[in-house]
Amino acid sequence: MGAPKSGGPVGADVLADLAAASRILAAQGVVDGFGHVSLRHPQAPARYLMARSIAPALVTPDDIIEYDLDSNPCNADGRNSFLERFIHGEIYKARPDIQSVVHSHSPSVIPFGLVGVPMRAMFHNAAFIAAGVPVFDIKKKFGATDMLVSDGKKGVALAEVMGKKDIALMRAHGSVACGPTLQTAVFRAVYTEVNARIQHWTLALGGGAPMAVLDEEEGRLADAINRTAGMRAWDLWRTQMRGQVGW
Repeated sequence: MGAPKSGGPVGADVLADLAAASRILAAQGVVDGFGHVSLRHPQAPARYLMARSIAPALVTPDDIIEYDLDSNPCNADGRNSFLERFIHGEIYKARPDIQSVVHSHSPSVIPFGLVGVPMRAMFHNAAFIAAGVPVFDIKKKFGATDMLVSDGKKGVALAEVMGKKDIALMRAHGSVACGPTLQTAVFRAVYTEVNARIQHWTLALGGGAPMAVLDEEEGRLADAINRTAGMRAWDLWRTQMRGQVGW
């Protein structure tokens, strides 16, 4: 069986932004040697774009591979793919509204998938968290595993747990952050990590006292603003990255 048909050419600016997004996430401490960000193909909803298997801080536009939603590469040309690309393909299948997915192991976030303390929206930049953050426990359906979402069935299970939310934790592993644009997904991934740090500090400072976190309606209203105002952060990060790599 041959490679899937491409969804068509993608502009150089789109590939540059996706490669830059990977480096931005590394610069912001969301990913290190591991993790990945993807973008649904701008002209072909049944295809998505993601870097080859490489450390995020090293990604260039030439590293981007196109995949179908079963996560089969259309143009690998000998390049290796991430084992956990199925996270992206199955979320895109389940959620037509999502255009970008970030998978990371950001350290401040991981504890909330291990204990019975839910992640809460601590401030307005993390307003999207007020809608709720489900936890995917791979063991519940698949027993003892290597913890990786390394096939379509595991990707489907993750997408089912995430449901209509835009953030999901993965027990003893990491998280996913999604958005209607690449810029929003990156913003959410960054501020999920920032929010987690603030929640750790608040829990320690409060000593168990009630927390005046954003409620669901406050979160909805603030998130609507952040979808446009958040571009200010993207513009900053993208400019900084362009200054480093020239694209």
